Amino acid sequence: MTEQNIRRIIIVGGGTAGWMTAAALANALQGSCQIELIESEEIGIVGVGEATIPPLKYFNRSLGIDENAFLAATQGTFKLGIEFVDWTRVGQRYFHPFGQFGSEFDAVPLHHYWLRERERGDVTPLQDYALAWVAAQAGKFDLPVADRRQVQSSHDYAYHFDASLYARFLRQYAEQRGVRRTEGKVVDVTLRGDDGFIHAARLDSGADVEGDLFIDCSGFRGLLIEGALKTGHEDWTHWLPCDRAVAVACTHHSELTPFTRSTAHAAGWQWRIPLQHRMGNGHVYCSQFISDDEATATLLRHLDGEPLGSPRQLRFSAGRRKQSWHRNCVAIGLSAGFMEPLESTSIHLIQTAITRLLALFPDRDFDPLAAQEYNRLTQMEYERIRDFLILHYHAVQRDEPLWRQTSSMSIPDTLQYKIEHFRRYGRLVAEDMELFQNPNWLAVLVGQEVWPQRYHPLTDMRSQVDAAGRLEGMRRVIAEAARGMPTHRQYIDRHCRSPS
Repeated sequence: MTEQNIRRIIIVGGGTAGWMTAAALANALQGSCQIELIESEEIGIVGVGEATIPPLKYFNRSLGIDENAFLAATQGTFKLGIEFVDWTRVGQRYFHPFGQFGSEFDAVPLHHYWLRERERGDVTPLQDYALAWVAAQAGKFDLPVADRRQVQSSHDYAYHFDASLYARFLRQYAEQRGVRRTEGKVVDVTLRGDDGFIHAARLDSGADVEGDLFIDCSGFRGLLIEGALKTGHEDWTHWLPCDRAVAVACTHHSELTPFTRSTAHAAGWQWRIPLQHRMGNGHVYCSQFISDDEATATLLRHLDGEPLGSPRQLRFSAGRRKQSWHRNCVAIGLSAGFMEPLESTSIHLIQTAITRLLALFPDRDFDPLAAQEYNRLTQMEYERIRDFLILHYHAVQRDEPLWRQTSSMSIPDTLQYKIEHFRRYGRLVAEDMELFQNPNWLAVLVGQEVWPQRYHPLTDMRSQVDAAGRLEGMRRVIAEAARGMPTHRQYIDRHCRSPS
């Protein structure tokens, strides 16, 4: 059997996608085959994916990476969730926390008791039952405890970091484990005449780099998966119409907040990502409703500090490749598809693509059944994340042309089904394999004021449950837990401050 094992893997493209892939493969394959990564210093990386979601912790741990060392090397900070400002309407804001809303105290989910108390006049926001939010608004941070009986176990966290520094950190990790880096640009791809598989990538130096398995991490261009193999692209701009972004870093002029902020503007939205050494900023917008110059001016008007360098323009199209694995090529990262960074899923999609590749890792026969399953799972993941992003655009009350269009557009049946269940009885119907689970959907549905017509019928039938008292006690315990945390800055200074 071993004579059919993959002998040589070629990764085209560096950056976050390329070096995450190289590091994970080097760790998993333990020197059993050659891994070569081709990248050009001239091309650079997109580098806007500096905010993440909690599963990245498990990727780093699987590689044996120390959290504090990683954060110090990447100028990283902690993220307890995302604050959405002016999304539903100007002046309104809400928080999407990582972790739970309180702790369940009855067979009826907590949010139904909260809905009933709201109907009775209690104006306490739902997010006040999330330790992640109470800590975030106070500028506090600490790691969750393992004991599930304590409220300090109810929050979760992710990271903000410099994506270029993360790629450099992983490059060092991968090269220490035998990955070879080749400097150069891929200018052509040669295919085998008998089956159309990729034979070699030709570099600008004239060298041909041959391999068994090719991994396309070349970004939006998709040099292999699209340029050579023509797999096609499924366009989702009719649901996610923003097609451009302008990004710039700025100096810190405020406290080091442990959360990402997304602020809606007239024709798009702006991200704010605090790192140890700077603030990351960008304006994602729809070119149908605003010019590039106006979008840049909007971004610069809303910076917290002085810009560091000139704003960079990016163009993209929301959607995915129709096949992310075709023949002996697997696309990972932006070459596989683009989901705008509204919920910080870009790096997560790299992570899950690597996980799927390892789970379905081929031999040199390249049984098409493995590619079929890989593509099925990839399509399902992209579509479910797509629906979650569409919800943000659709459940709005703003009156500008972009928002009128998105609030009135027809949406996928899969999303409509979820919304209708919540609108009628406050039911959450996320599936087990979805990235975003019930607490995530609840945060955005309530945050964007998709109000249920009724709460769960069992709520009023559970007459012996002192829901009001339990909710009040929960708020008190959560507030006490947040007060006991160090500030975000204190935690970083003690554990993972960058030396530079």
